[in-house]
Amino acid sequence: MRCMMCERFSLSHICPACQDSLLTPTLHKRKIMGSIPVYSFFPYNDIEPLLLTKHTDVGYYIYTILAKRSLGAFAREWGYENRVASIGIDDHVLSGYSHTAVLNRVLKSPNITPYYGKLRAREHYKYAGKSVEERLMNPRQFHYKPFPENEVILVDDIVTTGTTLGEAFEVLHAQGKKVILCLTLTDAENK
Repeated sequence: MRCMMCERFSLSHICPACQDSLLTPTLHKRKIMGSIPVYSFFPYNDIEPLLLTKHTDVGYYIYTILAKRSLGAFAREWGYENRVASIGIDDHVLSGYSHTAVLNRVLKSPNITPYYGKLRAREHYKYAGKSVEERLMNPRQFHYKPFPENEVILVDDIVTTGTTLGEAFEVLHAQGKKVILCLTLTDAENK
């Protein structure tokens, strides 16, 4: 196959040389809900074409590469005193896979346990390109399923306004869970 970036022949959808030169994570931080840190790894404009593969056949492979280079590296380096859960936001399967489950899976480490199907949306309103007001008027209405850990890392592919992560935070908080941070591939503010 050909590399999506340079079009050289490669065993991967993005060749190792392009991964090293074009997909090197740079940590960006913002806060939601006043104090919850949201860490993202790539400037939005750098990976926008790759994000658009989300609901295609090749998206699984692209999201796996992005996940390993960013969230996977984070999990290997992150030290924390307690065991925590990582929860992918609305990890239902669409187009043959769940992009948030792909991201969440690479977080498995000695102090992070990824869980699946624990926070699923009841409403599937499309937020892309919508205003904050429209997002707030159409909440996801997450359904919570129990898990043992009390501290949580929330995982999503992109943070735009923070409404989805904020709603997930509120649902978990109501269940006595503490969201300690959020991880996303990119932040729409960080172009």
